[in-house]
Amino acid sequence: MKRAPLTLAAVAAALAAVTGVAALTLPAAESAPAASGAAAARLPVERSTLVCPQPSSSDVAETTYTSITPGGPGGPAGTGTERGAGGAARLTGTGKEARQLLELKEPGRPAAATASGADAPALTGTADGALAPGWTAQATTRVTAVQGRGLLGLTCTAPATDFWFPAASTANGRRDYVHLTNADDTPAVVDVQLFGPDGAVKSDTGPGAGENIKVGPKSSVAVLLSTLAPGQIADLTARVTTRSGRVGASVQSTEDAVGADWLPASADPAPSLVLPGIPADATSVRLVAYVPGEDDADLTVRLAGPGGPISPAGNEQLHVKAGMTASLDLADVTRGEAGSLVLAPADAKKAAPVVAALRVVRGTGAKQEVAFIPAAAPVGARATVADNRADAGATVLSLTAPGADATVRVTASPGTQGGAPAVQEYTVKAGTTLAVPSPPVPGGDAKGAYALTVETVSGGPVHAARTLSLPQDGIAMFTVQTLTDDRGTVAVPKAVQDYTVLGG
Repeated sequence: MKRAPLTLAAVAAALAAVTGVAALTLPAAESAPAASGAAAARLPVERSTLVCPQPSSSDVAETTYTSITPGGPGGPAGTGTERGAGGAARLTGTGKEARQLLELKEPGRPAAATASGADAPALTGTADGALAPGWTAQATTRVTAVQGRGLLGLTCTAPATDFWFPAASTANGRRDYVHLTNADDTPAVVDVQLFGPDGAVKSDTGPGAGENIKVGPKSSVAVLLSTLAPGQIADLTARVTTRSGRVGASVQSTEDAVGADWLPASADPAPSLVLPGIPADATSVRLVAYVPGEDDADLTVRLAGPGGPISPAGNEQLHVKAGMTASLDLADVTRGEAGSLVLAPADAKKAAPVVAALRVVRGTGAKQEVAFIPAAAPVGARATVADNRADAGATVLSLTAPGADATVRVTASPGTQGGAPAVQEYTVKAGTTLAVPSPPVPGGDAKGAYALTVETVSGGPVHAARTLSLPQDGIAMFTVQTLTDDRGTVAVPKAVQDYTVLGG
């Protein structure tokens, strides 16, 4: 049987397809290698995968899922007209009743669905074709009961093999669960390790606790962190790694008399970190950091506010011992002006990679509410956050340029029930945070939730976060989501003719 010859064009097309599928599973620091001496083109990815953990165990929880693929390269974000039609993006429940919950039908226009009570499942989903590049989804849950009360927001995550969660806790009154969700058709085996102020935490239930946790195909497992640690530890760093397979991982934290929210994973370990989007009216800010390597880290702590960087009085530096978790109570560090925390090595010659996150509280007494802000990578070329609301004060966008002036373009998508895109540009001065309390909203007959897409036009890098506030009974219920590069494109090596592969 003879085989038809494989053309150069077919080889290039196959390579582009494979590279696009792999793009969302590569670590952030990696990129596809270019052929020697040839420039690599950037093409849209062709498949994306997301997982959303079970939103709540409360019978009175109300969850909204919002999904969008922004407009792609070659046209303004949000129009959905640049790449043509084709593709699908669906979120489906895990477990025995794996019914489809949400389907996105076209780029540039968000779709939404709702779920109620404790029976709402974890979700897995894929997007392909024109709906794959930059596909994002958010789960926003409101719980009004005393037990577990809060506004919980989470950007659904791409599966990976390694996650860091500083600011976890097993303190009295805290209940932190790490949710592990497997989107694949094969099982995953996961380890969960905890590190406290004295180093690795050993469970009093014996060796092996937190190891070899099996997560079946298209299923989710929640692990209570207090079952892995003896006693009560106020500040912990949790690490999730896989022995086989890959999962999405997030920590859900509930704190008596304070509130509840999701703790997303920190950006990859790095000597310098930015934690963007501390609300102006924060009454308590606590920094938790961990050093994964063998060298201690001495960090300078700066608040990038609207007028430039400042050093919190008495908290200008933080020493973090290798393999240990350290914390710093910054109280009401923002003092009425929104800002972002910037961590950098005190001595550039002795820089050590760190991970970090913030526990942020608004309100006082019985009117408190909590949220978490992990260290975030830059928005890069483009980043999108779903489920914004047009109500006054509901959505605040924070933009931070830690090193150089930057200009960004912010696009509001149409709403889930109508409207037209709206675009505005902002300039962010070096060392400052620009809080935008009234970002663009959809034009025309806009209804429903919408997405915000941030694109770096010049300068930078820029770090961003969105605060969503939905007050309830006098409580400033809120949640903060960071925006990072959606990696909607991938470097594809330039194909060149090489007849030597044909042999003699």
